[in-house]
Amino acid sequence: QVQLVESGGGLVQSGGSLRLSCVVSETIFTFNVMGWYRQAPGKQREVVVTRSSDGRTNYADSVKGRFTISRDVVKNMVYLEMKSLKPEDTAVYYCNMKTYRNDYWGQGTQVTVSS
Repeated sequence: QVQLVESGGGLVQSGGSLRLSCVVSETIFTFNVMGWYRQAPGKQREVVVTRSSDGRTNYADSVKGRFTISRDVVKNMVYLEMKSLKPEDTAVYYCNMKTYRNDYWGQGTQVTVSS
């Protein structure tokens, strides 16, 4: 069973930075798409960024230029670098890995941005 474990969330002031990490229990090359999603209180889960195995990356308009997804194929880690954070970025952030057949999620990590 694939396991994803996020870490790195916390409380940060507006304008600050955080780096989220996601450790994957299998080699990243197993997956077709990796990404980060978020869910704010009272809202539906939304995509933050996805990166396909061919390198195509798509960011939500709200985070373009501020967030960056990256990976470490040796450590089987996926990262989300977040800069210039805004209060509206406050949410639980989820790591997601997809194969053609399955969709895997972590348990989420809370990011809170104070104004």
